[in-house]
Amino acid sequence: MQKTLVIGASLKTHRYSYMVIKRLVEKSIETEAFGLKEGVVHGVQIKTNFSEFENIHTVTLYLNPKRQIEYYNQIINLAPKRVIFNPGTENPDFYKLLRQKGIEVEIACTLVLLGTDQYGEL
Repeated sequence: MQKTLVIGASLKTHRYSYMVIKRLVEKSIETEAFGLKEGVVHGVQIKTNFSEFENIHTVTLYLNPKRQIEYYNQIINLAPKRVIFNPGTENPDFYKLLRQKGIEVEIACTLVLLGTDQYGEL
């Protein structure tokens, strides 16, 4: 399993991004996190600077479409194999940009994918 980047990571235990970091770690999936506030979730450091990320296989988004716009280029420049759009993050404009760069778009819930063993690699 290759590295996953959680974008929109939160230190708040009731947030889905927090829960997904926990599940990724439990499944021994190498995990990195990007958020507005630094902190640690289940041993994963939440970083606030995109330049610290490299060799990302999967990006899983927890930002609403309006908040995604400022990160389009940074996400595309990471050149992930896929980007997962979790419920509430659906963004057809961004799907188009990603697909133009050969990046797989998956509209799904990362927690469900992990819970049903469908997360796997492309």
